[in-house]
Amino acid sequence: MKLKRVLTIGLASAGIITAGILFAADHIDSPAVTNQSTDITDIYVFRGQDQNNLVFVANTQGLLAPGATAAAAFDNNTVIEFNIDNNGDAVEDLVIQGISSGGKMRIYGPIKPSETGNRSRLEGNPTAEVAITPYGSSPSIATGVGGIKVFAGPRDDPFFFDLNQFKKVIAGTAPSFNKPGDDSFKGTNVLSLVVEVPKSLLNATTGKVNVWVETKKKI
Repeated sequence: MKLKRVLTIGLASAGIITAGILFAADHIDSPAVTNQSTDITDIYVFRGQDQNNLVFVANTQGLLAPGATAAAAFDNNTVIEFNIDNNGDAVEDLVIQGISSGGKMRIYGPIKPSETGNRSRLEGNPTAEVAITPYGSSPSIATGVGGIKVFAGPRDDPFFFDLNQFKKVIAGTAPSFNKPGDDSFKGTNVLSLVVEVPKSLLNATTGKVNVWVETKKKI
């Protein structure tokens, strides 16, 4: 496969992943990517039902109304890239890349990247491929090389945040959040890429990994 050079235009980081779950969220991004297919809302990384696996989730195109979700699509010219630092130096040692084409999501990696930083190439050969699940359909999950599993398609936004109360707290008109508060993102959807990977493929020397996700558009 011809290597493609791509440019970073979105970023979210999940910090250090240990036994539990960590996540980062950014639903209202900079004007450069807001309302574009490259806009990242969340990254989640957690242990799978099989505790020998880690699950990587990148959510994009947030705040989709149900009426707009069926028409939402992954950008065929945009790579969703999980960057994995497995030795603590804040440089990606492995990448997991996903790119859509012909109604399918194709996965590359985990693999050592030939470039680091804000430029990337599709690395190696595909390790998994799945049909993108249409809105309202049962999820399609495929298994690829080495036990890698993948899902791609619309999901209800799992992130809970009381945005209106947050604005009041910031403005000084409320002393704290309500419990449990109102979910500002209730009823909205995202496009999710979910990749489950055996830990043995991540080569983590310390038992911990730093993970961040980028969307990178082909130039």
